[in-house]
Amino acid sequence: MEKLHLLLAEAGLELVPKELWSHPAVRASARRRGKKPGEILLDVALHHSAMVNLGERWKRGRPDIAHFCMLLALGSPLNKAGLLSLHVHTYDGRVIGVAPHVRLPRNYNLFLGLIEQLLVEGRVPPDASEPLLWVEEFGLKGLVERVKPTRVFLLSEKGRLTRCRELAAAIAREDRPMVVVGCFQAGDFREETLSLANEVVAISQTPLDAWVVVAKVLSSLEDELGLT
Repeated sequence: MEKLHLLLAEAGLELVPKELWSHPAVRASARRRGKKPGEILLDVALHHSAMVNLGERWKRGRPDIAHFCMLLALGSPLNKAGLLSLHVHTYDGRVIGVAPHVRLPRNYNLFLGLIEQLLVEGRVPPDASEPLLWVEEFGLKGLVERVKPTRVFLLSEKGRLTRCRELAAAIAREDRPMVVVGCFQAGDFREETLSLANEVVAISQTPLDAWVVVAKVLSSLEDELGLT
């Protein structure tokens, strides 16, 4: 295996959509941050009342899920061994590139500020020739075309039940495997995302939080590769 490409798909990371800018809950949280409503992240903990009529609201406004998953992935022995490439695909279709050496804030509020800067400016730091985080100019299919994974494993509770160690062995046999984990609270993948998969796999008989899936898959793969 050359490198694992981990894709956190349909993550609930998006700036507050324009139709919610005038809502009191959005205006209040933006005012506290000293920002415009269109410059802050949608967050169900703050904007629940504004999101009542928002389409697919059960998949949106959860930056915390991406935060947990990204911290786990970037802090893993697999990443420290140079064997992981992390990509984040947002609910509104953006693809975020992540430098393997970036140190994300552990503090959630600092993380929010970083991602807000990223989605407004397009990169962090904004003027860096080699940014730590950046928004790619292509979408999800463009990412797959660039990476050219030899096999794409998509993790879903509707997939074929497979022991995690067996999945890890299958991943390790590929040159450029990609693992897709849904980075949202509820609902299912879009057809566009599902169509990328060569294999849809479930690693548990019960639904698992996204960060648990990331932790189990990476840990099993590290065991398979003999990383400590």
